[in-house]
Amino acid sequence: MFRMSVPIIDNSSFKLMAQSGHQKLIFCNDGAVGLQAIIAIHDTTLGPAIGGVRMLPYQSTDEAIDDVLRLSRGMTYKAAVAGVNLGGGNAAIIGDHRAQKTEVLLRRFGQFVDELSGTFIASLDIGTTPKDMEYLHMETRHVAGLPKSLGGSGDSAPFTAKGVYYGIKASLKELYGNDSLAGRTVAVQGAGNVGEQLIALLREENAKVYVSDIVEERMIEVANKYKAVAVSNNNIYELDVDVYAPCALGGTVNKDTISKMRCRIIAGSANNQLRDEREDGQLLVDKKILYAPDYLINAGGLISCYSEIAGYSALRTAALTENIYEATRSVLRKSIAENVASFQAANEIAETRIADMRKIKQ
Repeated sequence: MFRMSVPIIDNSSFKLMAQSGHQKLIFCNDGAVGLQAIIAIHDTTLGPAIGGVRMLPYQSTDEAIDDVLRLSRGMTYKAAVAGVNLGGGNAAIIGDHRAQKTEVLLRRFGQFVDELSGTFIASLDIGTTPKDMEYLHMETRHVAGLPKSLGGSGDSAPFTAKGVYYGIKASLKELYGNDSLAGRTVAVQGAGNVGEQLIALLREENAKVYVSDIVEERMIEVANKYKAVAVSNNNIYELDVDVYAPCALGGTVNKDTISKMRCRIIAGSANNQLRDEREDGQLLVDKKILYAPDYLINAGGLISCYSEIAGYSALRTAALTENIYEATRSVLRKSIAENVASFQAANEIAETRIADMRKIKQ
């Protein structure tokens, strides 16, 4: 059978890649198994590109392309600012993971990943599970986030939640001079795996937690379990709280929601929280809301995967995740000292590391 990963040749896509400095955008297609997927590789200066494999019913190919380009770029910056030796990538399988995901589809995608010879390492994302990574692993060794039974690090959600927890505490320290969560108020949007574990950590320190989720039954279940307060998604932006923690989909921080916000800090696990980095980042500065860049504080999952690849122990992974606290403080201090948006401060730190490493790899 003739198999090939076909680089996209659409001129507008080349333009998008040039704007963000992407190296590769690959289409993977196999009608026999119903596979349509896209892999984006942003930058491999620090190491092979790692990225989640998400499966979603995108409304168009352009929407899927936009998603993988944004997420892969974010992964490059996340790895750089977290201090791990990996580049940024991302993959999207187009389809409904609840109805269209099959073993053969995933294994066929694993073959496409294998053809990239280790320049892309696949990991978990929305719509994929540890079992799915097992199917990919049957066709390629370039997979991270495998179950412990296969020698992997298992579920990375606890490390993601812990990193966000450290990011929240670092933000409190910068704003109030004290990182104690006791008596602080936090609104967590999204009660998924990471959101729930973050709520557990916050409640352990006696923070008052508000929780919302688009699935009402899940919201009520988690609220009751941790003695949190359930609130609707529409009302969460208007709550007078210390911290708003977006832990669901991205884009929730935008000109419409910022105008309603009464929080002092934004710190959560969702990727791409700012709908428009520059515009929304400046609006937060103007409103004096401290923003802990998402890719900085949600790096615990990436650190877990990196530890798996490098063969580190769980103890080492925990120590690397704890570094998010000081990294967050450094970014926020740079932001305040230079009077720039925090995402810009984080980007500059990441870009400096990449540029420095490029000098010794030429």
